[in-house]
Amino acid sequence: MIYVIGIGPGSKELMTIQSIKAMEDAEVIVGYKTYINLVTEFIKDKEVVQNGMRQEIDRCKEAVEIAKTGKKVAVISSGDAGIYGMAGLILELTSKEEQNIEVKVIPGVTASIGAAAILGAPIMHDFCHISLSDLLTPWDVIEKRLRLAADADFVICLYNPRSKGRSEHLAKAFEIMGQFKDKSTPVGIVKDVGREKEEKFVCTFDTMDFERVDMTTMVIIGNKSTFIHDDLMITPRGYTV
Repeated sequence: MIYVIGIGPGSKELMTIQSIKAMEDAEVIVGYKTYINLVTEFIKDKEVVQNGMRQEIDRCKEAVEIAKTGKKVAVISSGDAGIYGMAGLILELTSKEEQNIEVKVIPGVTASIGAAAILGAPIMHDFCHISLSDLLTPWDVIEKRLRLAADADFVICLYNPRSKGRSEHLAKAFEIMGQFKDKSTPVGIVKDVGREKEEKFVCTFDTMDFERVDMTTMVIIGNKSTFIHDDLMITPRGYTV
C-alpha cells in the first residue's frame, strides 16, 4: 500500500485531516528531506527514507520496493501530490509492476490556492498553472504555453518562477505575456505560503520586481477583469453586482 500525500505548502493548519491520518497510518515515510522536516510531529519514530532535490525517481522506486514487502508507505509531496508532485511518478512505476500495489492519492492545498487566499480572490475565473522550470519541460514548450495562455486571457499561476540557475526565466515570461497583458494588469507575489517567513506583495504588470521572487514564491498574473482593492486582487466571476 502506498499513500501519496500532499502536505500543503508547509504549515500544519494547511494540512488536511486525511493527509495527517495517512501519515499516522503509514509504517514508512518517504520524501525529500526538506518536506520531511515539516511533518516530524506526525511521523515520530516511524522508519524514514529521505534524500535530496532531483532524486525523485530514486525515492519513488524505493517506496515501491518497500510497499512490495507488505508495508504501508507514505510518499509525501509539498502542496498537492498530483500537481508537480509524486502522484504521477508513483502511478507510472506501479503500473509496470507485476505485483498489484494499491495506491491512494491524498489531495493537499497546492501553492496557487494557498497564495490566492492570501491575495484575495485572483483565481475566481478560468486560470492555469505553468511551471517555469525547464528541467523536465523544454523552454520552447513553456514559451508556447505562456503565449497561448496570455492570449486566451487566463489568470496565470507561475510555479518555479525563478532560481539562481534560472534567474532570467521570469523576466522572459513577462516579456512573452506582455504581448497580451495590459501594463496595469494586477500581479500578486506570495513568498513561503503558510510558513513563518510568508510575505505578500501586490503590484501591476509594469511595476513587477523580479528580484522579490525565488523558488518558494508563487506569482499570479490577473486577467483583463482583475482589479486591486485594499491591497487585494479580485477577479470577477461575472455576477451582476
